[in-house]
Amino acid sequence: MLGWLSDAFWEERLWFPVGLGWKDLEDRDGRVYAKPADLWVVLPMALAFLVVRQIFERTVAVPLAALLGVKETVRLPVTPNPTLEAFYSKTTKYPTQSSVESLSSKTGFTKWQVQRWFRRRRNQDRPNLLKKFREASWRFTFYLLAFVAGLAALIDKPWLYDVEELWKGFPVLTLLPSQYWYYMIELSFYASLLFSVASDVKRKDFKEQIIHHVATILLISFSWCVNYIRAGTLVMLIHDSSDYLLESAKMFNYAGWRNSCNYIFILFAAVFIITRLIIFPFRILWVTIVFPVTLYPPFFGYYFFNALMITLQCLHIFWAVLIIRMAVRFLTVNEKVEDERSDKDETDDSEDEEEEESLKKTKKNGPVMNGHSANNHNSNHHKAD
Repeated sequence: MLGWLSDAFWEERLWFPVGLGWKDLEDRDGRVYAKPADLWVVLPMALAFLVVRQIFERTVAVPLAALLGVKETVRLPVTPNPTLEAFYSKTTKYPTQSSVESLSSKTGFTKWQVQRWFRRRRNQDRPNLLKKFREASWRFTFYLLAFVAGLAALIDKPWLYDVEELWKGFPVLTLLPSQYWYYMIELSFYASLLFSVASDVKRKDFKEQIIHHVATILLISFSWCVNYIRAGTLVMLIHDSSDYLLESAKMFNYAGWRNSCNYIFILFAAVFIITRLIIFPFRILWVTIVFPVTLYPPFFGYYFFNALMITLQCLHIFWAVLIIRMAVRFLTVNEKVEDERSDKDETDDSEDEEEEESLKKTKKNGPVMNGHSANNHNSNHHKAD
């Protein structure tokens, strides 16, 4: 049964045009070609990435966060309450008004106290600012190095400038050492992101990120197996060209550097739109869909590869809508840029809690000035007089 499944999976008519097959990719005459077995190296490399990430975050990201002045918001503790904890864990983190009233009668808390308890409890589950900064700095470092390395590997290649060169000689395209390492490193990194997704910060576009990681891994792996390597290197370069800008904007946002964050984000938005909405669909995607059929009849691999490419493009459009909306809001009213694509659902309510505590003190003691009651300040002033 396993043998039959293996033979069916590796059937040449699924992977290659008519008249071509795996024998065309066998090494000969000193020429080396990509082979599916090469992908096994990705598993140990992905695990190595996870180890390197832990070392990087502790030895580089944490000191960098201190240098940039990343400050944690003080989160007020929640009063232990079994009834509220059971509802929070088993029912919902966001109780309705009727649920608040029911819990209020069961616990003896006022409705306002129940709502405050749930806010504070949600804050306890939210990742702290340092964790988000560490993750962003790790991705920033990788994307920046990957973009520089990818550009260095492709700068002298003709298909960087003439996309029709992607298919010249296909599928008998010699594998270059730079292409091998570019592919293995990129694929290992995305595999490590998929492995760590359970422990990473949950973001608004969590499901889209999972789809993106899976589609990227399948796209890179499949393009390697059928020697679509030239197209694959361009796709990876295009993605890396803007991702490091987004991560750097996040880093400055977490550090409270508002102007730096906003202007880098605007630069990111411009690069994202140019690369993902213009270059990718009208250059790369066009040449992978239209040009190959002029060379050979369409086959399963052709449809599968382009289905993954279209999936990525749909995600590009989804993210572009959010990015453009943020950019327009910033340019028109100069608001602080919040990462709607990722961080909107992570908003910490601790500041709201502090404001509420401050309001309570104000009602009790009068306006607060420099941490002291204005009434007390005035009374002391009169005494001094």
